Amino acid sequence: MPARLLYSPRTLPDVIYRDELDQDDGGAQVIYTLTRDHPPGWTGHTGRISQALLAEAAWVAEANPLAFICGPTSFVETAAAGLVGLGYRPERVKTERFGATGGR
Repeated sequence: MPARLLYSPRTLPDVIYRDELDQDDGGAQVIYTLTRDHPPGWTGHTGRISQALLAEAAWVAEANPLAFICGPTSFVETAAAGLVGLGYRPERVKTERFGATGGR
């Protein structure tokens, strides 16, 4: 089953398991977007996940893909809403949040 990972760290050194993720072994396709700093010569994506980036990186909705989003609440909400906006069925967008929830 094909898999695609859209990974949004602050910097390239923040990527956990980068060596394993970057192996071209027929596993998951990894797409990075660096939100804070990028190394000289970086040709990948920069900035936070946006509707345009999701449209470029996500599977087409007609393929009925299953999406899993994990991260801080605001990130998860933005990414999930973006996928639904691209036509993903809400029940096919699974989420897991961590970090502050806004309460005490």
